Amino acid sequence: MPLMPMRVKHRKQQRGNRAGTAWRGASVSFGDYGLQALERDWITATQIEACRVTLSRHMKRRGKLWIRIFPDKPISGRPPETRMGKGKGNVEFWAAVVRPGNVMFEMGGVTEQLARESFRLAAAKLPIKTRFVKRK
Repeated sequence: MPLMPMRVKHRKQQRGNRAGTAWRGASVSFGDYGLQALERDWITATQIEACRVTLSRHMKRRGKLWIRIFPDKPISGRPPETRMGKGKGNVEFWAAVVRPGNVMFEMGGVTEQLARESFRLAAAKLPIKTRFVKRK
């Protein structure tokens, strides 16, 4: 079962505006280390799940993991080779809007070396550039 909201006010949403940098969620708040986005994109529920699996496997259930982003944006798509018109397509997947500066994942209770390597493996599953950040 992929990550998605239980209920939404509107089934379909417009594309929205991804401009600007993250104000909220731009610092490590829960753990000791974090994975910060350096680019803007939609991160799908599947990509978040792939990162979660990678991180938890590499950590071998040591420490704690926080996922700071949630896919609450429905992305719709039309079937291929369909003519124009006939309304908006069905919801294909759910995505989280990520702006530069967003801390997407956090980790605590592990060594810095383990956190760095875990986040390096997880970053390979994402379509954006990221960086490793420490708690201030």
